[in-house]
Amino acid sequence: MYADLLFTGGPVLTPEGRTATAVAVTGERITAVGREEVHDLAGPRTEVVDLAGRLLVPGFQDAHVHPVPAGLELSQCDLTGTKTADETLAVVRAYADAHPEREWITGGGWSMEAFEGGTPTRELLDAVVPDRPVYLPNRDHHGAWVNSRALALAGITRDTPDPADGRIDRDASGKPSGTLQEGAMQLVGRLTPPATLADRVAALLHAQRHLHALGITAWQDALVGEFLGMDDPSQAYLAAARDGSLTARVVGALWWDRERGAEQIPELAERRAALSHGRFRATSVKLMLDGVAETGTAALVEPYLDKCGCATVNRGTSFIDPEQLPKYVTELDALGFQCHFHALGDRAVRDALDAIEAARAANGPSDTRPHLAHLQVVQPADIPRFARLGAIANIQPLWAAHEPQMDELTIPFLGPERAAWQYPFGALLRSGARLAAGSDWPVSSPDPLHGIHVAVNRVPPGGGDTPVFLPGERIGLAEAFAAYTAGSARVNHLDDTGEVRAGALADLVVLDRDPFDGAAEAIGDTRVARTYVGGARVYAAQEA
Repeated sequence: MYADLLFTGGPVLTPEGRTATAVAVTGERITAVGREEVHDLAGPRTEVVDLAGRLLVPGFQDAHVHPVPAGLELSQCDLTGTKTADETLAVVRAYADAHPEREWITGGGWSMEAFEGGTPTRELLDAVVPDRPVYLPNRDHHGAWVNSRALALAGITRDTPDPADGRIDRDASGKPSGTLQEGAMQLVGRLTPPATLADRVAALLHAQRHLHALGITAWQDALVGEFLGMDDPSQAYLAAARDGSLTARVVGALWWDRERGAEQIPELAERRAALSHGRFRATSVKLMLDGVAETGTAALVEPYLDKCGCATVNRGTSFIDPEQLPKYVTELDALGFQCHFHALGDRAVRDALDAIEAARAANGPSDTRPHLAHLQVVQPADIPRFARLGAIANIQPLWAAHEPQMDELTIPFLGPERAAWQYPFGALLRSGARLAAGSDWPVSSPDPLHGIHVAVNRVPPGGGDTPVFLPGERIGLAEAFAAYTAGSARVNHLDDTGEVRAGALADLVVLDRDPFDGAAEAIGDTRVARTYVGGARVYAAQEA
């Protein structure tokens, strides 16, 4: 039987290395991997793709991403890429001027390092948008910048108490200064106009095109539900899955309402059944355990330091009661749910591992494949527990580099010992842990090749003379590719993807070069030439 599609003339990244030079695809699956002998499967109707020395790899998978909010932000006031206060304000002013019909100015993606202390003021926004409310989440989406009009509409004054799961930043006089952290975002976010279903579907498809262009063939949406003013993307996924426009393979992580307890578990089981169709399966549960280090909300075992290097009383925030977490995780695991933890600080990481250990003790071995995302600060004593418990380390490599947010807003407040525990990719691998990889887009770029570059080099792409960030935690190029392919495929329970082998689904990517043949410093220059899902081409770069 002749193949429908034949790749030939270049190296192929297989589990055994780059020994193959040809791959045949029939229907949705790979039918042969080898060398010249595979050419015999070419028939008169076979599409032949000449790799011309370029590398063929498994499709990348993003194990932690938010495509619908990302797509919506791209269509609103998009502040990603702005680096200074003046540049950020200029974009806000230009967007507001171009959209006088918008009742609210929404969007987001601004960088904390563009503003002193990471907290811009309402007065700055008032100067460029005085007449309409403004709500703009920052790059990490754990804080939002608002103007005076938005604060007034929400009724937020000096007398408004901080919510249990958040903080209203205040000026020296006690007045709200214009930034809202964590759960306080919802005080304004809930007032913003909701996106329509058509808006959400359009955002999903926009995001999907972008992700396919980066070689991403599958992902796990890390927040399927309503949270801090963000719209639930579930119906957009269902609509796209039903009409066939969802070409990626997607796992949805159902949002765990941190204001409730175990009583929500039957509802999650009902949502899992209702929200699984075609290429979309809502089989994971997202448990957000803490916040982020830059705002002092990541949960730490020991307190944060202040600007002078002295210990404070702040150990961050636990959004889910650590005493109850093992019970919740045990019950979810017994029902076959995968637990997807946001665990950034060392206390949150330990709480997640303790909960997984309790579930293992109560339920015995399972194939639920729990994973911990972010892992910014991990105590060395906890690293061996990942392999022992079968907990997958879901890394976001782009964050493991020196940049202003790290150097100015994180390291000084952690201190040298904890700063050296950050993003321990190498230590996790050496301990036997499985790595998966993702981006947290729109928090950071979804480009897997840029993430791979940082995982290998621990400097940003184009970083020039930037110092290497904790060089002992660098990993090899093959290991970084495996995290973005086979590792994330394991997280997503897509066991017939993630590798180029006979019988696997033909989710494949043609790169524009073979990065294994180039310098490590040039990995980030690699681009995607073609992307295939199930043997169908979903992206092709314009040929020069």
